[in-house]
Amino acid sequence: MYGLFIDVVGVEMKISWQTRLHIWFRLLLLQASWNFETLQGLGFFYALLPGMRKLYSKEKLPEVSLKYTGYFNTHVYFAPLVAGAVLKLEEERSSGTTAAEVEIDDFKQMVAAPYAAIGDAFFWGGLRPLVAGISLFLAVKGILWAPLVFVLLYNIVPIWFRTAFFSRGYHQGLKSVEFIQRHKLPDLAIHTKEAAVVVLGGLSAFMVFSQLTQHQLPGWLGMLTLIPMVMLSLVARKGFSTLLLVIITVSSIFLIGLFWADVVHLIAS
Repeated sequence: MYGLFIDVVGVEMKISWQTRLHIWFRLLLLQASWNFETLQGLGFFYALLPGMRKLYSKEKLPEVSLKYTGYFNTHVYFAPLVAGAVLKLEEERSSGTTAAEVEIDDFKQMVAAPYAAIGDAFFWGGLRPLVAGISLFLAVKGILWAPLVFVLLYNIVPIWFRTAFFSRGYHQGLKSVEFIQRHKLPDLAIHTKEAAVVVLGGLSAFMVFSQLTQHQLPGWLGMLTLIPMVMLSLVARKGFSTLLLVIITVSSIFLIGLFWADVVHLIAS
C-alpha cells in the first residue's frame, strides 16, 4: 500500500504520504455519520479534515470547512477517487499557484452521481453476485472454506480500488475523470454482471442435475426448469415487479422442497 502513496518525483506536495494514508483510513468510516439531510457529507469532510489542517491556518480552516457541511453522496468505493481529486484541488487553491477549472463543490456534485451508478453496477450488481456464485459452488461441493473465500475475494477487490482510486485522484486532480473513461469501467461493470449471470446459471444447472443424479432420475428432467425460467423472463419484460417475481420463485422452491420426496416417488413410479 505504501507504494501507492509516495510522492511523485519532482512534484512538491504539501500533504505528506502519512497524512494521505490517514485520510484513506478515515474514508473507511465515510458512512459512519450518514444522515438523511447530507447523506455522506459529514463523513466526507471528516475524512479530508487531516489534509485541510495541513493546508489552511486555524483562522482560515473554519471558513473552508463550512463548504463541506452540505450534501454529498456517491458509491462508497468510488468516494476515495473523489476525495483524492478534491484534496489535490484544495492543495492547488491554498497555494494559489493553479486556478481550478471548476469550483470544487461543483466538481464533487458533477462526478458523484455517475460514480455512484458505475459503482452500483460493478460492485453490487456484478462483483458481489459473481463472488457469491463462486463461493456457493464451493459450498455445494462440500468445501468448508467457502464463506472465507467469499469474504476474501469480495474484500480484496474493493480495497484495491479504494487504494488505487485515492492515489489516482490525488495525483491527477480533475484529470482523474479520464481514468474512468480510459479504463472503460462502465463496460467492465456490464461484463462483470454478465459473468455473474453465467456463474449463477451454471451453479443452478449443476445443483439441478446433482439432485437428479442423487435420486437416480433421468437427466433430461432438468431441462424442464427452462420452462419456468422462460416464463419468468417474459413476465419480467412485461414490467412486473422484480421483487414480486423473486418472492414467487422463492415460495415455489420452498413448497417444492416440502413435497420433494413425494414428487420423486411419483416420478420414479
